[in-house]
Amino acid sequence: MHSDWAAAAERAIVTRHLRRVWGLPGTLLARSGWPATLDQRLHRHWNYWWQAHFLDCLTDAQLRDPTPAREAAIDRFVSSMRLRNRGSWRNDYYDDLAWLGLALQRTGRDVSFFLGELRSGWTTEGGGGIWWRRGDRFKNAPSNGPAAILFARAGDVARARELLDWMEKTLVDPDSGLVWDGLRVDSADLVQEIYTYCQGVFLGACLEMSEVDRAARTIRAVAANCAPGGVLRGQGGGDGGLFAGILARYLALAVHRMPPGPETDAARDLVLASAEAAWTGAADAYGGPLFSPEWSEPAPTPPLPQRHPSRDLSVQLGAWMLLEAAATL
Repeated sequence: MHSDWAAAAERAIVTRHLRRVWGLPGTLLARSGWPATLDQRLHRHWNYWWQAHFLDCLTDAQLRDPTPAREAAIDRFVSSMRLRNRGSWRNDYYDDLAWLGLALQRTGRDVSFFLGELRSGWTTEGGGGIWWRRGDRFKNAPSNGPAAILFARAGDVARARELLDWMEKTLVDPDSGLVWDGLRVDSADLVQEIYTYCQGVFLGACLEMSEVDRAARTIRAVAANCAPGGVLRGQGGGDGGLFAGILARYLALAVHRMPPGPETDAARDLVLASAEAAWTGAADAYGGPLFSPEWSEPAPTPPLPQRHPSRDLSVQLGAWMLLEAAATL
């Protein structure tokens, strides 16, 4: 059942969003919205990390149901990303670099460039950690979490542990166990916003480092604070459309990586209940289901209102990511 849902999400999102870049043969890239604006049709609207997650979802689908056609599409997508990014992988945001590094690593590609860029973003200021972006003075979970996962998977366990420990001592609320957003280094102010994204990347880093107790604490905190009615809460459109999907990915991974117990049961329940809600709340649209940014609420029936977050690729990717996670359980 969940595999069928994931396959339907893939078909819908590929049908609505995946197009050539500038009409060039042999290229493929995801438009940032549907129905697409002129800027989106021309791929002027460029979301580097959304595209990284599209690649991750294609890889999930290939693991679920391998096909030569999808493998070829993945190759075209990777080369098209580099083309659209002016012939390089460079980006000013360290979290974006970490996400594309993770996605490319899963396809078996070399990620030494990304590891080098992330190493260059680390300083001792603020107690350690990687900056959010070049020229900024903010260090946060969104940059350090995926970087820790990438370093661990690449075999640089010492650097991965350094990043995880920095998040633990700097960003984890000792009362709730939730992970705060980040630290403004110059003023030492903590940005104590709670995003599902931050919980997900911290959990993923814990799993890569076999920090079972920290992972279990995070799952308990998520269940208690981030999932009203047992469904992971959404965080709107734009970048927020990906947040809950990222958390779902690592909750599902926790079920496979951690010893069975109350926390793995809770992680499984959160993913499956969220998948059920997202699927049943989807609207019929061109190509297949159209998902809501809030999985506990129904998606709008097309034609979509102007600026509705369900137009955003990020929102649709978050749901696809969730359903691929559920399919592994």
